[in-house]
Amino acid sequence: MRLDKKDLLLYAVTDRHWLGDRTLYEVVKESLDGGATFIQLREKNLDQEHFLEEARELKKLCADYKVPFVINDNVDIALMIDADGVHVGQSDMEAGDVRAKLGPDKIIGVSAQTVEQAVLAEKRGADYLGVGAVFPTGSKDDAVDVSHDTLRDICKAVSIPVIAIGGITVDNTPELAGTGICGIAVISAIYAAKNIPEATKKLKDVTIRTVSI
Repeated sequence: MRLDKKDLLLYAVTDRHWLGDRTLYEVVKESLDGGATFIQLREKNLDQEHFLEEARELKKLCADYKVPFVINDNVDIALMIDADGVHVGQSDMEAGDVRAKLGPDKIIGVSAQTVEQAVLAEKRGADYLGVGAVFPTGSKDDAVDVSHDTLRDICKAVSIPVIAIGGITVDNTPELAGTGICGIAVISAIYAAKNIPEATKKLKDVTIRTVSI
């Protein structure tokens, strides 16, 4: 699957933390019903067998909605289930190594906090960048704060699409207008919501307005 910039408008990153008595499949489906345009499966503590099972189910679900589906960090699982791609952080495998493993047709996203990291990731074959944290966030203990000026500089320095991540809500999304991003990535703004389809739709509407400025 080749990446279309429009696919990155509303990028939903999964988190089991808020599931309660629901399954990950159910809440991801709700986010897709609400208009999520990209899904990343992020699992830090699941054993391989259950991770594989979950990944296969979600891959099929996303295919039904024609939405790209990538795995966070785990290149081997992405390969095993033939996911659309993978997203890696700075401390994970280099984008060039990931590309060598996955081949030319898979989507590779890379996290970046500086212009230097962003330029290097593009040079090594990244298809898009996730830049953040652009607001304070509780989802990652080691999140690096990225100023909106740095976000703007990164967008100018690379030709691949850039999405903002970290602490983004429906209320603060408009503050990212004019930075050059093509979308936002969120976790709790969707998956911690009581009404996931409604929260997703509101986020998508505000993001469409924000990225067009």
